[in-house]
Amino acid sequence: MPIALAGCQTAGQTSSLSTMPAGAPIIDQGFREMYAAIDTEPFPVPAVDLKQIDPQFFRQVVQLPPEIAAQPGTLVVDPPNHFLYLVFENGTAIRYGVGVGRQGFAWSGDATIQAKQQWPKWHPPKEMMARDPEAAKWPTGMPGGPGNPLGARAMYLYQGKVDTLYRIHGTTQPWSIGKSLSSGCIRLINQDIIDLYERVPIGTRVTVLGNVEPDPNAVYNSHGGAVPDPQPARTSSTGTPVPPDGMHG
Repeated sequence: MPIALAGCQTAGQTSSLSTMPAGAPIIDQGFREMYAAIDTEPFPVPAVDLKQIDPQFFRQVVQLPPEIAAQPGTLVVDPPNHFLYLVFENGTAIRYGVGVGRQGFAWSGDATIQAKQQWPKWHPPKEMMARDPEAAKWPTGMPGGPGNPLGARAMYLYQGKVDTLYRIHGTTQPWSIGKSLSSGCIRLINQDIIDLYERVPIGTRVTVLGNVEPDPNAVYNSHGGAVPDPQPARTSSTGTPVPPDGMHG
């Protein structure tokens, strides 16, 4: 795994936020560049309005909190604080701000990334298609693109050969970072999920801190949310997990 942090554009920064005499916040120029528009993708990724996000949730290199014990290369999600850490060998980590599941949808435990996809397809569940005309437009899945709720990238979490149905993915709602609003998946700003996607290989271990399980009634009665690829996991003749349709790429 490459550990060069040039892509983070935060190494050596001593301050991410300063204040004008009148009290108006100034966003560090490094963060403006980090979250600028991207025009090298198959679809445009717009610049992020950083005024909508608490600066603590901007991507940055930090010391790993002492209460988090994880091997280098592990992803650790801290839902109460809305952070995701990519752990390095020297006690540091790249910290990303995330949005997590709302009450009844939260999940914790250990998993591994066993599939990755760029501009993934999203499969709305049957219950959502029955009550939501917009979701009903996509019976075979919504193609990847700027309006897809999974954003620019998705990484799919398995426990052994079993698909957890939880994902680490981008979002079309960057203002939701730092909040508990999703249907359980872990969402990042598109610029951040693109960065993270390139840093972690298939097989990366993911630990979601806590001791919670989703409430089946809350999930069943949900009136929205991006619940991607709600299909049973399959395995190849060699026993290797096969991602649901639309996950290859």
